[in-house]
Amino acid sequence: MNIDSALVRELAELLAETGLSEIEVEDGERKIRVSRQMIQQMAAAIPAAAPAAAPAPAAAEAAPVAAAAVPVDAVKSPMVGTVYLAAEPGAPDFISVGKAVKAGDVLLIVEAMKVMNQITAPKSGTVTAILVDNQQPVEFDQPLVVIG
Repeated sequence: MNIDSALVRELAELLAETGLSEIEVEDGERKIRVSRQMIQQMAAAIPAAAPAAAPAPAAAEAAPVAAAAVPVDAVKSPMVGTVYLAAEPGAPDFISVGKAVKAGDVLLIVEAMKVMNQITAPKSGTVTAILVDNQQPVEFDQPLVVIG
C-alpha cells in the first residue's frame, strides 16, 4: 500500500481544527483512518458574539444577562455533540456538585459522530456547578461544568 503522507497530514490538521478525535476517509479500496487521544480540550474563553441582526430589543438585552450568569472559567464543550454524565447507563455519574476533582479527571463525555470524547478537568478544585443534563445536546463552546 502506498501511503499518501500529505493526505494523512491534512486529515491530522482537520482533526485539530474541528476538535474531533478521529476521522476516516475512503476512496475506492483505499481507506485511511487518523485518530488521536483526547487528553484535555479547553476552548479559549471567547466572549459571546453579538447576533448579526437583533430581531427585537428584548432579545438583545437577554444575551448579556445569560453570558454574565456563566463564569468565564467554566469548562466548555470542544465540539457539538451529546453529553453523558456517566460512563454507561446505570453507572454513577463521573462528578457531582461539591465533589473534589484533580486536573485530568474525567468530568463527562461528549459523543460526537459516534465517538465518545472524554472531557477532563483542566485544573484541580471542587465542582461548583454542572450546567448540562445527561443526554443533552450541546454546542461548540457551550459551558458544561464550573470548577472552583
